[in-house]
Order: sequence, then C-alpha cells, then structure tokens
Amino acid sequence: MRSDLVKKGVIRAPQRSLLKAMGYTDEELNRPLIGVANSGNEIIPGHIHLDKITEAVKSGIRLAGGTPIEFRTIGVCDGIAMGHEGMKYSLVSREVIADSVEIMAMAHAFDGLVLVASCDKIVPGMLMALLRLNLPGIFISGGPMLAGQLPSGKKVDLISVFEGVGRFSTGEIDESDLKEIEECACPGCGSCSGMFTANSMNCLSEVLGLALPGNGTCLANSAQRIRLAKRTGMVAVDLVRKQVKPLDIVRLSSFRNAIRVDMALGASTNTVLHLPALAREAGICLSLNIFDQLSRSTPNICKLSPASSVHLEDLDRAGGIPGVMKELSRKNLLELNALTVSGQLSDIVNQANIWDHEVIRPLESPFSPEGGIAILFGNLAPDGAVIKQSAIASPIRYFSGPAKVFDSEELALEAILEKKIKAGDVVIIRYEGPKGGPGMREMLAVTSAISGQGLGEKVALLTDGRFSGGTRGICIGHISPEAAAGGPLGLVKEGDKIEIKLAERRLEVAISPEEIERRRLTFRPPEKNLKGVLARYWRLVQSANTGAILS
Repeated sequence: MRSDLVKKGVIRAPQRSLLKAMGYTDEELNRPLIGVANSGNEIIPGHIHLDKITEAVKSGIRLAGGTPIEFRTIGVCDGIAMGHEGMKYSLVSREVIADSVEIMAMAHAFDGLVLVASCDKIVPGMLMALLRLNLPGIFISGGPMLAGQLPSGKKVDLISVFEGVGRFSTGEIDESDLKEIEECACPGCGSCSGMFTANSMNCLSEVLGLALPGNGTCLANSAQRIRLAKRTGMVAVDLVRKQVKPLDIVRLSSFRNAIRVDMALGASTNTVLHLPALAREAGICLSLNIFDQLSRSTPNICKLSPASSVHLEDLDRAGGIPGVMKELSRKNLLELNALTVSGQLSDIVNQANIWDHEVIRPLESPFSPEGGIAILFGNLAPDGAVIKQSAIASPIRYFSGPAKVFDSEELALEAILEKKIKAGDVVIIRYEGPKGGPGMREMLAVTSAISGQGLGEKVALLTDGRFSGGTRGICIGHISPEAAAGGPLGLVKEGDKIEIKLAERRLEVAISPEEIERRRLTFRPPEKNLKGVLARYWRLVQSANTGAILS
C-alpha cells in the first residue's frame, strides 16, 4: 500500500510514533489509510453540516476495514461573497482547494481519498485534485437544501431573495415583503435548492463516475444522505483494495456523458468553466465546440429553478440523475459502457426509474429540442461565449440593441438600481474576466436586479465575467478573449449596436473590421494594483474558454 511509505519498517518508527501520538493503534495503521478531505465550515449553508456527513463517511471506512484520517480545506460561500470585492476570491479558491488536497495527500501518503464538499468552487477543486493525483478515491456532496416556502404556500429559494431586491427597487414589494422572503428562502443546511452551480456539479459528478447514484439530489437533511455517506466510505476502501483509480474510470466518454446530462438538465453555465478544468487534469482536451455540438443534439428535458419553480427535491423524487440518464439512453444519447466507482453506467441506468414525467420529460416532448446551454462565437467573442438558453422564459432567436458599457459590476448595478437601463438595452460589463477581475466574479446581484425589475426578457447582459447558476434571462458570459487580455469587448463604445443571433450561435458588434482595428491601436486596459493571491492568480490564469486554468 502507498501508506507503507510512512508506516512500514524500522526506518519508519518515528512516523509511527507521531501517528500513535494521536491515538492510532497498530491495528489501525495496518489497514488502508484513507484521507477524508472535509471542507466543512460555519460560513456556508451547504457546509455547516459536513462534519456529520464526514463522520458517516468515516464510519463506512471503518466498517470496510480501513482507517479514516480527516483533514480540512477552505471554502467560500458565493452567495455571501456576491456583489462585492470578496467574489474575486471565489474562483481563485478552486485552485487553492485542488492544491491543498494534493499537498495533504502527497505529504502523508494516503492510500485513497474521500472528498466531502457541497458548493460552487469547492466541488470542482476537490475533483480536480482527485484526477490530478490519480489515487483511488470518491466524492460525496452534502446534498441540496430544501426549497423554502412562504406563508402563502409559494416556493422560494435564494434567487427569490436576490430578485426581491430588484422588485423592492421598483416598488413592487415593500420592505416587509422582502423580509418575509429573506426569512423563508433558505430553510436549512444544504446547497441552495435550484439547479445552480453547486447542485449542477454534484449531479454531474454522478455521471462522471466519481460519486454514487443519488449524490446530486438526495437531500442534505435526510437519513438517505447519511446512508449514502456510509456507503461512500465503504466503496473508498474497496477502490483501494482493487486499485481502481480515477483515470481508470474517467475518459472522454465520461465527459461527453456529463455534458449530455448537463444539457438535459439546463444546468449552470459554470459547468462550462469547471468541466474543461477537470478534463485537463485527466489529460483530456474539452473544447467549447464539444459543448455546442452536444447541445444541438440533446433535448432539454428538465427545467428547474431558476428556470421554473421545480427544485432538487422534486428531481430526486422524480428519479434523480439515474432517471435523467435512463431517459437519454432511450435514444442512445449516452455511452453506457462508461465506468463509475460502483460499476458500469449501464447498470445504474438499467436499475433507474422515472416517477414523474412532468419533472423528467420524455424525449418526445422536451422543454426544448436543444440543450440548456449554447455556445456563441463572433467578432465580439472570437474564442466563444456561453448562454443558458433554458433560463430564458420566452425563447428568443434574435436580440439587438445599443450597448450600455460599464467597466465594473458595481457601476452596472448602480445604474440598474437607479433605473437607467431600459427595455432593448444591451448591458456590457467588462474587466470582470479571469484576469480583469481578477477572479471572474459572478453577477447574480446584477442579473437578479434586472429580473426583479421585470426586464429579464427585455434587456441583454454581456460580460467577460460569469453568472451564478441561479441566473435567468438573456445573459451571456465567459466572453473570450476577455477585455483585460485585449479582447473585442474592451473596444465596444457606448451606443454600438450589439446583435445576438441565437439560432446561428453568433454574438456580434455591428462595426467594421477596420473600425475594430482602429480602436485596437489606442486600446489600453486599466491597470490594477494587486497583491497577494490575486496578484499570483492574475499572472497565471488563462482565458475562460480554457476553464480559467492556471498555466
């Protein structure tokens, strides 16, 4: 076993002495040593209960004859970090988490790993580390939060609160109404209850084969989640004994399957950031063209919040991710010979059921014949841009309007709340990309303010930054190359006509190539005085179309 490096032979007596200082017995040290990475903390609702999940994982490891050794990672709550400087650190944390898991696993020679996390950047960070290390391992999330419910019976979630701020700014609701939504929207622990980024990645981890069925949808506060955690611990020991490693499981076919399910679910646009980053750790190139190709041929058969009032608890009841895969497999849209930590994907699909065909629609009557996410190219996005088309209430094929240009999220939000944005405008927020932010902040406060003012289908929003998985409306992000790297978005002027041709997958500014080159001659991106982790990130980070990986 790999842990023999720290526990076997006379020469390792000092290391054994240190382990015994913490109470480990010889019997425990003779078993496989399984590192348990716990990102639990007291600042993220999706992580507040992870100590309990981790204890269940450790119980499962012991039941299977292994010895669990817990360590911690950091975690940022995107919702709390949203709308201020703190959001610049969220995407940065993905790389820090991956590095910290790598450091702990390599320094202490664990035989295998169990990764326990729930939210936005923490999940992909941990999965990146697992693929990078290629140690036998498995992931389990803390599970989704229950949807909230107002006294009237209406279902609400975190997005309802963000959009409530916009509704309050128009006078549609008063402060007491907003307070009521605030009190009810997040009723307990777990990842926020819609198909936002955290739950998107937790669901896709099942499809990639790195988590057990049910990981993405069974609720945070359920006994089912505890049982799943115990089974996860037991499987981790089995993976070590059989020496089944992540790169034995995860292949290009795994990512293609994950993208298919991504499109069927109408998942977060941030999956287009995280899946390529995961693929790179596995030595696989996952270009935006693959996303677009699979989007065009995968029907959107689920519509969850923010696109509807359906939540993760409803998807779980309807059949969960296995049910979604079962429906896709009816027309051979999945590669069922792919492997998972619990066997072949075909076995999971064969055992799956679909209990509610309104939540998981038949392929013959989808919400849309195309997937939830579309990739756009054009003179404004030569390397690509991303839109969650399933979150547009009234499907559009074309939108155009004058550019309203802002050089930061704060300036745009101020203008929106002061009602300076009108129907037909195209709001551009630039210098918020991976380098420009730095850190590629999510724009949930901005998009929610627009939706809350009733402009979600009447105003387009373009950015080289990114959006929360809770975003809805005509919102295009990840525009690459970003403005700070000399991308065309930095050349747009107030009033320029912007054209969004969704059917043609085009994003254009209606000026000539000659004018673009004239503007480029005098273009200088703003300089920023950076220090610490943001300065290091700025030097190393690549474009959003690569997954914002570090060079």
